[in-house]
Amino acid sequence: MPVLAGDLGVTIFFFLSGFIITTLLRLEFEKSGAVKIGYFWLRRALRILPPFFLVVAAATLLALVLYPPGTVDLPTMRAELLFYANYWGICCLNREAPGTGVVWSLAVEEHFYLLFPLLYTAMQRYRMTRRRQALLLWGLCGVVLVWRCVLVLKLHAASPRIFLATDTRVDAILFGCALAVWNNPALDPPGRFPPKFWKYLLLPAALGTLVASVLLGGLTFKTTWYFSLQGLALTCLFQCAVRYPTWLPFRFLNWWPVILVGTLSYSLYLVHDVLLRAAGQLWPNHHGGQRAIMALGASIAVAWMIHAFVERPCARLRKRFTREGLGERRGGLRVTV
Repeated sequence: MPVLAGDLGVTIFFFLSGFIITTLLRLEFEKSGAVKIGYFWLRRALRILPPFFLVVAAATLLALVLYPPGTVDLPTMRAELLFYANYWGICCLNREAPGTGVVWSLAVEEHFYLLFPLLYTAMQRYRMTRRRQALLLWGLCGVVLVWRCVLVLKLHAASPRIFLATDTRVDAILFGCALAVWNNPALDPPGRFPPKFWKYLLLPAALGTLVASVLLGGLTFKTTWYFSLQGLALTCLFQCAVRYPTWLPFRFLNWWPVILVGTLSYSLYLVHDVLLRAAGQLWPNHHGGQRAIMALGASIAVAWMIHAFVERPCARLRKRFTREGLGERRGGLRVTV
């Protein structure tokens, strides 16, 4: 199996998720002295599940109407809805609703959401400094790298086992977590390195590493060191992008089309391939570029509707639980599940 299409994009998505979630946990702990894990899980459920269930249900109905019988089966749908689709895709015949293949990455995310708050609160309970927290998280990234090497070089695991499984991909998220707990560019002052050092040395090195990781190396590299090098490069890239947003390479991030795509990103991620495949089924004789344009326009429209009528109401509920979760600090460490 070749490197999955768009795999660097998924790795960036994982890194960003780890960075944002850990930043939010850190803010909650620093404001209230507590991390209420139950509220965290509830907020994540309100963010992820309503659009997800809606799109999977719609994609399944489309599959029943547009595709031959047997395209979708119940065991695969169950794996998607219960977020073990990534492991199901490794070991079993995968009859998913066409276009819902992205669910494997959401399964990795859900496993992270379930376990990482427990690790974060444990680090606070043992009063680890932020530097030691980052070292622990980087150490876990190293463990994942070693595990990938064992799977590939000793156990001769197939590439889907590496690309899809949580235990072999979670380091991309943990790299983002490590950046959030120590030298967080959104919360902490600049470190000892001057801006020119980042601009003229570390940033070009990070960009070069990302490009080289995609263009160079065989399958053994792609299933072992590939993700680790990208995690290190993204650490430098995010440090620059967040801390120095006016630098020329990052100015485009403030353009309104980019902001719009960022606002709709989750819904777009869920619907884009569903609609692209549906366009191919409905208009097989049209040029691929025409189908892509039609699917893009439809994806933006559908994503906006999901954002307006599903995500926004859920966001208001999340804000309520965020306020209730913060509360007042009353001395000492409080970790509430």
